Amino acid sequence: MIHLLFTLIFAEMALIVIFVFKTPFRKLVIMGLDRAKRGRGPIVMKTVGGTVFVVMLSTVYNVATIRRRWIEDGDINPTDQVLLSTHLLEASLMGFSLFLGLMIDRLHHYIRELRIRRKNIEAVKKQNRAFEDGKNGGLEEIKTLEEKMTTLKAKVHQLESELDAKTKEAHTAEANADALKKQSEGFLLEYDRLVGENENLRNQLQSLDRRFSHSNGKKVT
Repeated sequence: MIHLLFTLIFAEMALIVIFVFKTPFRKLVIMGLDRAKRGRGPIVMKTVGGTVFVVMLSTVYNVATIRRRWIEDGDINPTDQVLLSTHLLEASLMGFSLFLGLMIDRLHHYIRELRIRRKNIEAVKKQNRAFEDGKNGGLEEIKTLEEKMTTLKAKVHQLESELDAKTKEAHTAEANADALKKQSEGFLLEYDRLVGENENLRNQLQSLDRRFSHSNGKKVT
């Protein structure tokens, strides 16, 4: 029993040393404890710890019984002395092993929490870097868009000036068309007047021809 407890204590001390110093073995030990705490592992560990605690209490009770008998008798025989020393050593070793087991459990818990927090911090840093990169890229995109907007505004102003020029030309052409339309209407009126005068002249010529021919006929008779 004592040899087993010493082996257990040395193993626990070795685990604590591995936890304290950052070595390749620490990662393996942490992975092993992570797997051990899954499924039925915690129940088994609590059962073993509870059993060792009960045995320690029984050993302490035996030590108290031997001391009480020693006080009542006033003397102690060599057998009781050996039993008292053995029980005290066993109780001390079991208590120390339970304490080291609790330390190992807490160290494993704190190391795992520290790893999780470091991962969270790294994730936050990556997000901040991505945000800063996106912000810088957004500024560049904004500058590019501003340059495009300036170019488009210049093109819009140019098109507006061209539109104004075309509109003026269209108004000028429309005014010229109206003037030509009025002039053509004047020409048509003048043409109608000339046609009328031409018909009048023709009528007058015809009437003169008739008179002339009629007068010539009278002279011949």
